[in-house]
Amino acid sequence: MKVTLKDVAREARVGTATVERVVNDRGGVRPDTVERVFLAVRKLDYRHKMPEAHRGLIRIEVILVRPETSFYSRMNQAFERIAALLDKSVTVHRTFARENDPVEFAHHIANPAVRRSALIVVAPDHPEVVKSVRAAARQGTPVVQIMTRPVPELPYVGIDNYAAGRTAAYYMSRMLAERSGSFVALCHSGAYENHKERIRGFSAYLANHPGDHLFTQVMFDYDDDFNSMELLRGALRDDPRIIGLYTAGGDNRSVAAVLKEHASRRIFWVGHELSGQSRGALREGIMSIVLDQAPEVQARRAIDLTLRSLGLINVEVSPEPVRFLTITPENV
Repeated sequence: MKVTLKDVAREARVGTATVERVVNDRGGVRPDTVERVFLAVRKLDYRHKMPEAHRGLIRIEVILVRPETSFYSRMNQAFERIAALLDKSVTVHRTFARENDPVEFAHHIANPAVRRSALIVVAPDHPEVVKSVRAAARQGTPVVQIMTRPVPELPYVGIDNYAAGRTAAYYMSRMLAERSGSFVALCHSGAYENHKERIRGFSAYLANHPGDHLFTQVMFDYDDDFNSMELLRGALRDDPRIIGLYTAGGDNRSVAAVLKEHASRRIFWVGHELSGQSRGALREGIMSIVLDQAPEVQARRAIDLTLRSLGLINVEVSPEPVRFLTITPENV
């Protein structure tokens, strides 16, 4: 059956005159209404070429944090590459927000600098941020949480962080089966649900598999080099029984420096994110295992899920967690 202007108008919840003005670029229509008409045209496959003026009409905002880190640099570059391949009607607007100011973070979500059609966000687990994410979704904006999931009822793209923590404990306890001693962990903070889930998983595995290893402490370093070095040096000084270290965050440079100082203790180190630093640490024998959460895959799936939510594609997007990769000195 041939799609008509009336069909498009019904889908967009506007009059046929408005649809005619949009598809013929006659102007005088509000941007949000133009967007609704455009989405209806795409959804119904209305055989009419949209005007060149509507390039970039659909704006997907991606809010990331800490651009200086290897992980978020990889994710940012992945979104940039994906954006270059999308239809010209879609733009991906990447923003970096300050994670240490959750009130400002929440304000940005509630008051975007540019009109957005959808939101992909790395959201800290803070009441104000969670409130603003929920509010955006209630207002009809498709929201996808990436990497961490503080709002459990909204879509999420990322690894199973609880399973990642359990996997770290599995490798550590099995590889150190012949040695008794204690395990410690370094974590960014309690600001992100993904980090908390990793620590929960690590702890739960060890609790469920009692043996000669004791999980003694979690240290919060906020992914700060100075904090990491001071905390780890202090722990190694105070506890000569430490034989295993799990870093639940992604900054490994300072940890590698400290463990080099204590190379004779042969500490088994499991961490996250394949970066230049972690590659070097694996090759030098300082790091034992890296669990990489494939930010490129997360970015692609987040965009696909968003485009599907907007009605721009009609393909199934896997709801399963992204598979994390296990990297050792043998396959780095």
